[in-house]
Amino acid sequence: MELSFLLVALVAFCTPMLLNRLKISLIPTSIAEIIVGIILGKSGVNIIHLDSLLNYMSTFGVIILLFLSGMEIDFSLFKKNAGPVTPLALKRAQNQPTTSADQVAVIAYGATLITSVILAYLLKLSGLFSDLFLAVILFSTIALGIVISVLKENELLSKPLGQALLLIAVLGEVIPLLSLTIYSSLVAGRGGSIWLISLLFIAGALIFKHFQWFFKDLNALNKATTQIDIRLAFAIIIALVLLAEAVGAENILGAFVAGIVLKLLQPATSTQHKLDALGYGFFIPYFFILTGVKLDIPSLLSSPKTLVLIPIFFICFILAKMTTYFGLRLRFKEKNALAGAFLSSTTITLVLAVLTVAEDLKVINAQQSGAFLIAGILTCIVGPLLFNKLTQPEPEDLQKTTVHILGVNLVTVNVLKRLTADWYDIKMYTDSKKNYTTYNHIGNINFLESLEPDDLISQQVFDADIMVFGYSKPEINFKLALAAKEYGVERVITSIENSDPVSMSQMDKTLKKAGIEYFSAFDTSVGIMSAIIETPSTLELLTGSAHLYEVIVNNAKFAGLEVKDLPFIQHITISRIFREGKPIAPHGDTQIQLGDHIVFSADRSIVNTVRQTISKLND
Repeated sequence: MELSFLLVALVAFCTPMLLNRLKISLIPTSIAEIIVGIILGKSGVNIIHLDSLLNYMSTFGVIILLFLSGMEIDFSLFKKNAGPVTPLALKRAQNQPTTSADQVAVIAYGATLITSVILAYLLKLSGLFSDLFLAVILFSTIALGIVISVLKENELLSKPLGQALLLIAVLGEVIPLLSLTIYSSLVAGRGGSIWLISLLFIAGALIFKHFQWFFKDLNALNKATTQIDIRLAFAIIIALVLLAEAVGAENILGAFVAGIVLKLLQPATSTQHKLDALGYGFFIPYFFILTGVKLDIPSLLSSPKTLVLIPIFFICFILAKMTTYFGLRLRFKEKNALAGAFLSSTTITLVLAVLTVAEDLKVINAQQSGAFLIAGILTCIVGPLLFNKLTQPEPEDLQKTTVHILGVNLVTVNVLKRLTADWYDIKMYTDSKKNYTTYNHIGNINFLESLEPDDLISQQVFDADIMVFGYSKPEINFKLALAAKEYGVERVITSIENSDPVSMSQMDKTLKKAGIEYFSAFDTSVGIMSAIIETPSTLELLTGSAHLYEVIVNNAKFAGLEVKDLPFIQHITISRIFREGKPIAPHGDTQIQLGDHIVFSADRSIVNTVRQTISKLND
């Protein structure tokens, strides 16, 4: 017993290390763990032997896996209006297809269900697999965890395509899971008590209601020696898993509901990281490795029927999801719709759970179960591979930041020259014919007959992500900046120099209240001179070849990553990190968090790559 337990722990440690050393990125770690389990189990050298402890670890592993899958659901994706929409964002949306991500998901998964029923019926007619309902459940499952990991790796999770695929995967986990609970109750002769399953959801709602305060007060409650947030998580898991079993549902349904409840409680990012570490670092590998250990492939392949079933089940898994193409095509490009269909075909997590339940109910034999499992493993290799080969950026993913600058002069023209065209779409405006004539040869400079806000709105001058006001008269900048902010421009930047102290004080209060970024030449000069005295290299940064750049961390891939582990840290120098408005002096072990503003210097040739990678929405 002790040796097998130790071997599984060592395999769990060595497998991802081996994948990294061999640079194998196409196979998900979970699939690699199953394959290694096959090699070390009944099908291979047979050095890992199951006992009660390992069976318990495998069961708890799948419970934690389904719990974390429930926590992966981003409920904000279901909200129609997650926040204020700027006029520019609204106009961009009007130029996009009208079908939303959730509508695409419902249509696409609805097509999968219909196809699954047809395929299951054909198998029953052929005599290859007679349980129609069980086949529909298996063919309609989608591996939510694998889909999420692939989307994160491709930085697509917050893009419309990623949102649609995530919602399809959520439906592909929730609906089969509920169907499995109903199916197992009916087969086990507990059909009259199916209504008791509703108690599970009522219990989840009560937990949510009474613990909404918890994570708001976490800092006051938590200690390094208590980890009270993790204790709450496991208390919810155990309570709902036991309740699920008590009402005749599957324990994995209780685990999934527990994950949803904790997600709705909006846990701290650190809590999610700790739960991921416990789950994927310890419990879940036991489930995948022992799944491979249990599989007796030589016995399966000795049966001619199994050899026939493996390719048939594999084709059915793929065909069942190919119809998602038609739903995805309503919104996305042909290649992306096809790529999404292949990614949706990945199915292993819930298939393993369904097969475990089916074997306990004696409704499936070992050959059929093994064929389904091997076919599921193949989908997890083929699906992500084809997705990575086919997927392409959508037009909406390539949108540049729109910057409109009012006031054409020597300063603003040089700002135009400094901002890279790969990152920004810049236009300049002026009502001065002299300045227009002087600088018109540069391009992207437009003449205005009027500076009245209504006229600027009608000419779409305020339709920008960033508005910059650089007139020499502070009164003009002040008036137009307020008008632009009222119109709905997300970022407004203005100069208020050369004004008397009283006016400056009044402007300062008004602009600050409106959320407008402003500066004056005097304050800027004082700050620069002080910085040069204290830090001589500042002058080189401001006038030489070196420049400072800023990027906001939106990419979840970097959350929790230490500065020294950033993939491009050898090519940039981070001078400051601003977190919630407060500066942090970065060190090698400083952890990056979502929303951080990173100020760095680097060669211009890699700045765009760094900015695009870090600021890409992927949370």
